[in-house]
Amino acid sequence: MKYLDTAINDVKIIEPKVFGDERGFFLESFRDDWFKEKVADVVFTQDNHSKSSQGILRGLHYQTSNTQGKLVRVTAGEVYDVAVDMRQSSSTFGQHVAVILSAENKKQLWVPEGFAHGFYVMSDYAEFVYKCTDYYAPEHEVSILWNDPSLNINWPLINGATPMLSVKDQMGMLFDYAPSFD
Repeated sequence: MKYLDTAINDVKIIEPKVFGDERGFFLESFRDDWFKEKVADVVFTQDNHSKSSQGILRGLHYQTSNTQGKLVRVTAGEVYDVAVDMRQSSSTFGQHVAVILSAENKKQLWVPEGFAHGFYVMSDYAEFVYKCTDYYAPEHEVSILWNDPSLNINWPLINGATPMLSVKDQMGMLFDYAPSFD
């Protein structure tokens, strides 16, 4: 595996080494000692798996307590994945990193604690798998409005159509009013 730096220092793209032949492929998707040495010294406590149809946008989510770092990847389909820096003391506060994750490119994104996270499904459907550094705590979850103009996220919307959102995400907060981290 190798990691790539992004425009925000703590957010990393991870590219696994893929071994393939006529039978298929093999890759190592996670290795604790390598991850702790090269990316972040964290412990993962929960794995999640979701399936979503084309045009669905999930996010931008984070927890104010039980904060979660997330190692995310796509096992089927393709998504546009976004991490927004919510750390007020950071020089990149309010900025974001966006990357296409797909079953084909096999990339992963490390989204550390202190970031809001979301993704938009570009393929017919996508299966999204992620490891978290703390447990889901819905009572502490915040949703930032996906199209907040101050974030200026250029979502690759299919035919320019408004994405399908949960009620929670439709009611997302504006970034300027959302709680941040020190």
